[in-house]
Amino acid sequence: MSGPLHARGTGAGGSGLPLAPYPATAWVDRVGTVQLWSVEAEALLGYPANEVCGTAAVELLTTRGDREAALAGRDRPECGQSWDGVLALRHRDGREVRVALRVRPLSDREGRAGWSVSAGDAGRIERVDVDRAMMRAVFQQYPAPIAIVDDESRYRLLNAAAERALSHPGNELIGRHVGADTSHVDSGAIDRVLRQVRETGEPVLGLPVRGSTLSGPDRDRMWSLSTFRLTDPTDRPLGTCQTYVDITDGYRAERRLELLTRAGAGIGATLDVARTAQELADVLVPALGDVAWVALSEAVLEGDEPPKMLGPGQWRLRRIGVAPPGDDWPAGLPAVGAVPPTLPNHPLLRRIGQGETVLLPDRDSVIAAVEGHSELAPLFVPERGHSAIAAPLFARGLVLGTVVVWRTRRPGPFGQEDADLLTEIASRAALGVDNARRYTREHRAAVALQQRLLPAATTDTPAAETVGFYVPAGGGAEIGGDWYDVIALPSFRVALVAGDVTGHGLPATATMGRLRTAVDTLADLELDPDELLTHLDDLVQQLQAEAPHQGDTIGASCLYAVYDPVTCQCTLASAGHPPPVVIRPDGTAESVEISPGPLLGVGGLPFEATTFDLEPGSIVAVYTKGVIYRDDHDPGAGLRRLTDRLARFAGPGRGLDGAGHEFLRSLGDAPARDDMALLLARTRAIDPGSTATWEFPADASVVAAARKAAAGLLAAWGLDEVSFITELVVSELVTNAVRYAGGPIGMRLIRGDVLVCEVNDPSNTQPRLRRARWSDEGGRGLFLIAQLTTRWGSRYTRSGKTIWTEQPLTAEFDLLDLPS
Repeated sequence: MSGPLHARGTGAGGSGLPLAPYPATAWVDRVGTVQLWSVEAEALLGYPANEVCGTAAVELLTTRGDREAALAGRDRPECGQSWDGVLALRHRDGREVRVALRVRPLSDREGRAGWSVSAGDAGRIERVDVDRAMMRAVFQQYPAPIAIVDDESRYRLLNAAAERALSHPGNELIGRHVGADTSHVDSGAIDRVLRQVRETGEPVLGLPVRGSTLSGPDRDRMWSLSTFRLTDPTDRPLGTCQTYVDITDGYRAERRLELLTRAGAGIGATLDVARTAQELADVLVPALGDVAWVALSEAVLEGDEPPKMLGPGQWRLRRIGVAPPGDDWPAGLPAVGAVPPTLPNHPLLRRIGQGETVLLPDRDSVIAAVEGHSELAPLFVPERGHSAIAAPLFARGLVLGTVVVWRTRRPGPFGQEDADLLTEIASRAALGVDNARRYTREHRAAVALQQRLLPAATTDTPAAETVGFYVPAGGGAEIGGDWYDVIALPSFRVALVAGDVTGHGLPATATMGRLRTAVDTLADLELDPDELLTHLDDLVQQLQAEAPHQGDTIGASCLYAVYDPVTCQCTLASAGHPPPVVIRPDGTAESVEISPGPLLGVGGLPFEATTFDLEPGSIVAVYTKGVIYRDDHDPGAGLRRLTDRLARFAGPGRGLDGAGHEFLRSLGDAPARDDMALLLARTRAIDPGSTATWEFPADASVVAAARKAAAGLLAAWGLDEVSFITELVVSELVTNAVRYAGGPIGMRLIRGDVLVCEVNDPSNTQPRLRRARWSDEGGRGLFLIAQLTTRWGSRYTRSGKTIWTEQPLTAEFDLLDLPS
């Protein structure tokens, strides 16, 4: 016989094997006769019960030695003990089968009654034994924690890794609830998962949970928790198994990558220095620390470069971005906008100034850092701050500022990996800050250029008082080519202009400057609005031909309106520009119906003038499309919004400046997508009693009549002091009209802040100033007029021309000083 096969414990999961190790059973009486034979025994040896029962059991043994040993042991009382072993038995078909036997004595009231024999395939039992040993080895030596709990969530088995994670030996934990103060993860999470798996039978695999170990320098850990149910072959629950895989390193690497991705996507999306700084602080809290602030050099905020070397007394950094914001910000720390006092030449500051990231891993290093400079603690160390990192915002060899992160609530300190991560984030953020700084500088330069090209914001003339507003685009949009203008014309008239050059940036601003200059020049020629736009259209086409890059688009819209305070009429023309809005003295508001022509630069199409009456005290608003084109992209809605709000803000008794600012505030704080120009003009009228008009035939005798009429009117106005000069001017102008133009001849005097004299005739020939030679009999009239008046000029009308002069209301000329 072979040696005994010792019984082994079932171990972990033993009852869950596919078959029992000894399935076949039999009863052998005290004389060795088989009395009972199981179905499993029949399957093992092939003998049915009716052939075996009643025969000697030793007949099943194949070897002579085994039969003799069995017969000898049957009659010795000392051999009536339990026995395990492997014997060779005869199968019914004649082959030999190695069978593992488990023999146990049976007793009745009279003594020994026989033996209970259990048998199984020796090869299978040996394999089961090896499997159990392997399972026990895997369970104990598996490097990840494994815990088996019963249906009441009490520990039943723990491997060595689980005992290390729980910092308790297994014999102290077996039978204790998983919620006892032994769990390395949140006991509530474990209970929820265990209950879910028991109720549904579905495993929960790879659930990330946060936990900690009870000892070690790095206690905060992340685990991947897998939970599944254990059952026997009949699907009867035996317990629940939980495994924990430490994924801390991978989790931290994933979080670092995620934080870098968020930083790349969320920092520097706008070209605003302050917003970029706040975006950096928001990314760092709470992902990396509990408190963070970003401080920038004051020069950076102005768009300038900071000092190349930060020495003593040069650390003037303003805190721009802080996190957490609002009431969560530590009360003792300086808030947003605070400028700390001049800092000493501290070693840590020198290291940061040289572009180095400084790590303070623990409270002792924090205390050592401020030792000797106790005044710094309230400025830089938050309450309960125990670990910090400070990194420079370093770009193009310049330290633009610093970013500081503290841990106050979470117990884990910063490590070198955290410092390296902050260094990389800060370097990316520094590029965003530097881009925003450079944009701020260029944007301010462009805005300054744009504003220098615009006229004075406020004017006050006899025709109107005006207030202009220019708002550059925000949110990273480039400066545009919007402009407005107020041009004083002869005879107390005023021209109101608004224009918008296509495109953005300095090229648009430069084009705007050229167009505004051209409008001023053409306005001095006193052209009608439609004719002026025609000439301006020709200029834009010329600019297109001169564009430095082929394909550059140069175009513009423009509105040109002329208001006459004598007639109280306004005449305007539009080149693709939105119509003006008029607020009447009674508070009603409307947009003027016009026939806009094409944009400037299109060419080949005419412009149409529109004339309408304006009561004194009316408000005219001319503007660019940025005023009405908002986020809804609906110009009709924008025009209604402008009309309604101006009617509300610019009512009777309201100042133009206040009305304009209220309207702009009503548009909201969001940065405009396009720059805006808005011009408000409140019209005035010349008193009818301050004007007089005459008409004369083309006869030399009317010169005296014209002089007499002018002198009489000036006497009535109390302007006898200027009567003599005015008579000379009238005499020269009427004489020239009679001599060179024919009749009828019109004359008009207008009294305002100056005295205007107008003479019109049917001729289209413009007068020309020249210096007469000593031998010439004529040609000195216009030269004399130029010396007697402050300015003079001529303009075409639909039926001829008008020559006008302006002179002060007091005599300022000495006739003896006139050149001979």
